[in-house]
Amino acid sequence: MFVDYYKILEADISATPTEIKSAFKMQALKWHPDKNPGANTNDRMRLIIEAHLILKDSEARKRYDEEYRKHNAFKNAQKEKRAENKFEQASDYKNKYDTYQSRDYNVTDDVLNKWMENAAKQASDYLAQTIEDFKGIASIGAKTFVNELIPRLIGGALILIILALFAKGCN
Repeated sequence: MFVDYYKILEADISATPTEIKSAFKMQALKWHPDKNPGANTNDRMRLIIEAHLILKDSEARKRYDEEYRKHNAFKNAQKEKRAENKFEQASDYKNKYDTYQSRDYNVTDDVLNKWMENAAKQASDYLAQTIEDFKGIASIGAKTFVNELIPRLIGGALILIILALFAKGCN
C-alpha cells in the first residue's frame, strides 16, 4: 500500500523543509482532536504525524519522492487503461484512487517500506501517549478542583453566611 504524504499535508513535492514543517503544523492544528472530536480525527492525526516523520528526514524523503513518482506513473497508467476499457465508472475510479492511500500499489523500496512502517508505529505510539498525557492532566485538574477549590469555595460561603447572620443580628 502507498500513502500519499504530500496529499495528507496538502504540500507539493517541491516544498522546502520549512514548507513541509509549516504544512505539518497547519494540518495538525486543523485536525487536532480538540477541534474535531470525530472518530476519524485520531486516524487522520496519525497519518499527519507519519507524513511529517518521513518528509522531514532528507534521506527518507529522497527515497519517498522516487517512490512517489513511480506511484503516480502507476496511477496514471491505471487511469488510462480504465479510460480505454471503460470498464469502471468515473465515480468508482475517484473513490478508489483519489484518496491519500493506494491499496493496489505496493512500495518497491524495501528500506522505505520499513521506514514507513516504523513511522506509522511511531505516530500511533506518539498519539496514544498524547492521549494518555491529556487524560493525566485532566485527572490532575479534577483532583485539584476537588481537593483545593471546593473546600475554599465552601469556606468562603461559610464566611459569607456567618457575616450575613452577624449583620442580621446587629440590626
